[in-house]
Amino acid sequence: MGLFNFFMQEIAIDLGTANTIIYYNDKVVVDEPSIVAKDRATSKTVAIGRQAQQMHGKTHENIKTIRPLKDGVIADFQSAEDMIKGMIKMINKGRSWFAPSLRMVICIPSGITEVEKRAVKDSAEHAGAKEVYLIHEPMAAAIGIGIDVEEPMGNMIIDIGGGTSEIAVIALGGIVTDKNIRVAGDEFTHDIEEYMRRQHNILIGERTAEQIKIEVGAALPELDEPPADYAVRGRDLMTGIPKEIHVSYSEIAHALDKSISKIEEAILSCLENTPPELSADIYRTGIYLAGGGALLRGLDKRISQKTRLPVHVADEPLRAVAKGTAIALKNIDKFQFLMRE
Repeated sequence: MGLFNFFMQEIAIDLGTANTIIYYNDKVVVDEPSIVAKDRATSKTVAIGRQAQQMHGKTHENIKTIRPLKDGVIADFQSAEDMIKGMIKMINKGRSWFAPSLRMVICIPSGITEVEKRAVKDSAEHAGAKEVYLIHEPMAAAIGIGIDVEEPMGNMIIDIGGGTSEIAVIALGGIVTDKNIRVAGDEFTHDIEEYMRRQHNILIGERTAEQIKIEVGAALPELDEPPADYAVRGRDLMTGIPKEIHVSYSEIAHALDKSISKIEEAILSCLENTPPELSADIYRTGIYLAGGGALLRGLDKRISQKTRLPVHVADEPLRAVAKGTAIALKNIDKFQFLMRE
């Protein structure tokens, strides 16, 4: 068994709609966009991750870019498998002279169906994993933030990723109440595209909208430390000629308002379903924010105003889930009960 473990390579994967992060030996070895570029004629994978993202929205008819995950679950089975394989190869570059056994811990959304779980497991097994464990995202986020998930204490975690927002109350190593909505980073990006088209008559692509979200994305129309206006280039819908306009963070806050309200409703609904003893704990501990959406300026303040509870943003919100998955992998015996093999 000792020898077998010696040949066992262990990796933790946060398989996200927008980004995939892989931990190996307590280090982030892969942090790439979840995207694959394929040759239309042969269906061969041309590029994955950052390379494929640079092609996104700029391809000619022979190449197509695919995002294998939609709303936190695998939408394109073959591409997901190719992407996982390619990213595992990135770890082993110039290192492995034999193919060791692979043990993987992958985190999944809490509202996932059995069929969707199966798809994740199958993709991992086809990519070479001998053992696959699954852990729910809010649980992984809680472990990554540094919360002791096993104690009899209620903690509320909100993980706003690319495809889904996961809201969960955790106590005694389990999820007591949870709410999973498909409004998250991708929806924000889509809102920005729509707003630019409606309000400014300018057509922009997904990558530009994503960039606007990063540069001037906000949840409140008035911020203490506002970012500078951002120059946006796109196609004028009236003339068809490329043009440039400047957008401010308050415009983007207005564009994102509806989607953020949906997340707030889900938070309130989750709080309503929480047992009173745990509500008392949450009043003391507050709410923890993780995931890329936690980086949206003023979101913590807005949620705090809505719930009248303290809101804490994780240190590295983008990596909290991946970090928790890696900790669970390292202490697999301790956290075995959290994972469904």
